[in-house]
Amino acid sequence: MASAANANMNAVRETMDVLLEISRLLNTGLDMESLSICVRLCEQGINPEALSAVIKELRKASESLKTSENAAN
Repeated sequence: MASAANANMNAVRETMDVLLEISRLLNTGLDMESLSICVRLCEQGINPEALSAVIKELRKASESLKTSENAAN
């Protein structure tokens, strides 16, 4: 039983490594933790396109805040 669990964990780790490499090739800017969260959300039924749109909007808002902070300084 323990070896089956180890094999499963290794498969999950390998899958996440492949997804991270694809993410890097596509210049998504997601780190392993963020990518893992996105995968879990998609596995729970979240629409991937909607998730992508939310991430893009959050990045725009973050960039806007950074720009306004820099302009104030």
